[in-house]
Amino acid sequence: MRADNSRHIAAAARNRHEYTRAKAIKALREIDAAGTAVTFDIVARAASVSRSWLYTQPDLRAEIERLRTERQRASTNPVPARQRASDASLIRRLEAANERNRRLTEENRQLRQQLAHALGDLRAARLQSPPIPEARRQGRGSATIGPC
Repeated sequence: MRADNSRHIAAAARNRHEYTRAKAIKALREIDAAGTAVTFDIVARAASVSRSWLYTQPDLRAEIERLRTERQRASTNPVPARQRASDASLIRRLEAANERNRRLTEENRQLRQQLAHALGDLRAARLQSPPIPEARRQGRGSATIGPC
């Protein structure tokens, strides 16, 4: 006569079901915490479960749909009103950027002028000094060699 294993089989199925739910919930929390899009496909892949199984779980399905809707709503209005810059602060930032731009333009003008003077002085110094013979410039001048 065979032993009745139905209790063990039912317990194993319950354990497997709870384990699968735990994986799906963990994946859903991780995806939500990462701030990425929440879809059935992404959750199913992350939890290694099928999408159809997710659709059959009412609480998981509702949570995925809620997060998906929340993300879509958030993408249309990315910055909350209390965090948006006021017109006055934007004008002040623009004024500061324009002032910095003016300072940098003036600094560039001065540096270009200094460079032009330095190059002019260098050119004048070259014109005033006697020319160096070509052989000496290339290192082929005569050299005295001592006794061997």
